[in-house]
Amino acid sequence: MSVPLRIFLVDDEAPARNRLRELLADLQAELPNVVIGEAGNGHEGLVRLASRPADVALVDVQMPQMSGMEFARHLTALDAPPAVIFVTAHDQHALEAFEVNALDYLLKPVRAARLAGALAKAAAGGAVRREALARADRVPRRYLSVAERGRITLVPVADIRYLRAELKYVTVRTPEREHLLEESLTALEQEFGDAFVRVHRSCLVARSALRGVERVTDEDGEGAGWAVVVEGVQERLPVSRRQWPSVKALLKA
Repeated sequence: MSVPLRIFLVDDEAPARNRLRELLADLQAELPNVVIGEAGNGHEGLVRLASRPADVALVDVQMPQMSGMEFARHLTALDAPPAVIFVTAHDQHALEAFEVNALDYLLKPVRAARLAGALAKAAAGGAVRREALARADRVPRRYLSVAERGRITLVPVADIRYLRAELKYVTVRTPEREHLLEESLTALEQEFGDAFVRVHRSCLVARSALRGVERVTDEDGEGAGWAVVVEGVQERLPVSRRQWPSVKALLKA
């Protein structure tokens, strides 16, 4: 007997989750499966999947607070993320990003035959690559996800004061604490360039948190440059000569 495929449902509409459950029950004979859980939003789904692994997640694309695409991007922080099948009511033009990046999707109303094919493909293909999701998601994330002690911690981008590259990690600083993130500072700048400004080759600062600059002196007491004052943190972050003109212009705006 085949091992049942473990499936998790994420949709903010209960009737949609019930519809998927009914379809999955109808497919039991040809594709053994078990629905191990469901969630009405992305936050809840991340918490539950961190403690109860699944093989496949069926994820609605359009959900409040966190889109299905962003949810899938956060899943990649798990040690063993499930394969993802998006469920959407988008028209064909809007589906181009899915198709170009080889992301599987089901159009609503979902049909049993199409669901069976997508599940078989997802089970064989494994988890979606983070890079493919990033290319397909055209909206900046509202959160950054950090894997900590076997769970995912979501850090609101609006709370972040600065992002600083250190070795292979990026330090994410909020007024409360620091987190370590395994992402590229360059990629983060490309995604959040409207919200952050580069002050140094290794540091991005939240534009909304900039409060001014202070003169930095060297050992002889001579002026050696400038450092930015950031709301909510005590440390002063050095500004490189290359970035000084853009930082100066921003503070004058």
